Amino acid sequence: MKKLFCLFAILFCNAYAFSQELNARVQVLAPNVSNINRKNLETLQTLIRDFLNNNKWTNDTYLPQERIECNFVITISGWDGNATYSAEAQIQSSRPVYGSTYFSTLLNMNDKDFDFNYNQGQTLDFSEQNFLNNLSSLLAYYAYTIIGIDKDSFGKMDGSPLFSKAQNTLNIAQTSGNKGWKPFDGLRNRYWLNENLLNNSFQELRLFIYNYHLNGLDLLQENKTNAIKKIIGFLAELQQMDKQKLGSIFPNIYFSSKADEIVNVLSLGDAQDKIKAYNLLSAIDPANISRYEGLKKN
Repeated sequence: MKKLFCLFAILFCNAYAFSQELNARVQVLAPNVSNINRKNLETLQTLIRDFLNNNKWTNDTYLPQERIECNFVITISGWDGNATYSAEAQIQSSRPVYGSTYFSTLLNMNDKDFDFNYNQGQTLDFSEQNFLNNLSSLLAYYAYTIIGIDKDSFGKMDGSPLFSKAQNTLNIAQTSGNKGWKPFDGLRNRYWLNENLLNNSFQELRLFIYNYHLNGLDLLQENKTNAIKKIIGFLAELQQMDKQKLGSIFPNIYFSSKADEIVNVLSLGDAQDKIKAYNLLSAIDPANISRYEGLKKN
């Protein structure tokens, strides 16, 4: 009986020690493709979900409750009747805020070049050394990116090794001829997101992600006034970022997904804090200035 208990304990511990990083929810939709087999879509949806959730993307230990919440909504716009799919994808990830039930968005990316080939019954395999297929490369790239940004929100620049893994996936996939992997495929694609994440010019924004979440949002329940003043201080530090870089994809998608949340949080401060925050945000993120107008109201 004691041996059986020990065996169970070992298996239980191993299950926790090697828990995967992602808790991905996946939807595969084709609202405007009339000739597509809906059963095949369900199979593909399950295949993608299992690929994301069952692969181990790092050597780190994740408890089941620590898995990163993320969503992949893949919308198929065309199908050749065989194995070629034209699609775009909305990829979103979030992390919990300490002492609350709220999840704060970290990534909200619209990828318009999410094209791939898939044959019914095909397995989905990935190699860090070789290009196998575009679908597994796309999913691996976003898995690394999601985990990297999540790590950045808990430790200063801790996501860099994962962004480097995403870069390796990107470099290998460039040989495939699929769109979105190269700089000349567009200004807001996978190449430029990864370039920004690894570019020292955006170090201030990555440090802001760390400070805003760990030393701001996570402290709101403990001391609201102090947390808000800290967040305003972190925004002031973000002014050091090169103003010419503000239109790049990384700050653009980050602030587009965070603007409303930042307003809601800073609206809890006093009138002086809100005006100071408004002035900082209007300079740092002029693209979303209309969303910050609420901070000027008493």
